[in-house]
Amino acid sequence: MADFAKHAGMAALALFGAALSHGAMAKTAIDSSIAFDPKAAVAYSQAAIGRSLGEFSFLDTERREVFLNGYQGKPLVINMVFTACSESCPLVVQALYDAVEVAQDVLGDDAFSVVTIGFDARDDTPERMRAFARGQGVDLPNWTFLSGTQDEIDRLAGILGFIYFPSPRGFDHLAQTTVIDAGGGVYRQVYGAQFNAPALVDPLLELVFGRSAEAGQLENLIKRVRLFCTYFDPASERYRFDYSIFIALVVGAGSLLGLGAVLVRAWLRTRPQERRT
Repeated sequence: MADFAKHAGMAALALFGAALSHGAMAKTAIDSSIAFDPKAAVAYSQAAIGRSLGEFSFLDTERREVFLNGYQGKPLVINMVFTACSESCPLVVQALYDAVEVAQDVLGDDAFSVVTIGFDARDDTPERMRAFARGQGVDLPNWTFLSGTQDEIDRLAGILGFIYFPSPRGFDHLAQTTVIDAGGGVYRQVYGAQFNAPALVDPLLELVFGRSAEAGQLENLIKRVRLFCTYFDPASERYRFDYSIFIALVVGAGSLLGLGAVLVRAWLRTRPQERRT
């Protein structure tokens, strides 16, 4: 939340939250000299977890229509920026780039999608979003930059719990990245203009390896094993698969079963002697 001022503004945030709760409006005409309280902003954002994304229509950088519900079936990462931002937005995108690169390395390019949406409908045109993406060096697969009408943007921001408002710098906003599950529900919020890869990758691992298969299927078991055996290596800043723990558990379980079989066999041998006695 680097864009929020330090001093408290509880009254203004309460007014803002009330406006959001009734119309899902993320942008409102509030005196930009009044700051919002960071804790209350995060609480409002956290309240979005569990909400359903619904239907939204945007334009990509080639002005092709894109529907957010078309991403259902696998996780989706959403972050919102404004292209005139020279402070936190580039930092968020760079942190997101690093985390997405790590996530694609461990999960695969097609395991999830990413969309970056410009929330300043007047200026964040498809052409501006294309230039912004190029300026940030975003060249990863399955990452799309989108533009939309102010109504669609405000409605989406309200569902995501994303707070932004006009300020002398253009906009102040919550530095937030949202993880959407395969069913279109808000699953996790990641905060900060800069964050470590596990903050984003861990919930994606949970969704891809832990929740995407139906219970009872062999695929579900395999994915849960992969989730259990995946760990983040800070030295390489990459995730690794370590099956040695699982193998040790299997060997240990096998040893216990073998010991149990020996004990049962010994017990069965003593039964005839007990009967004769």
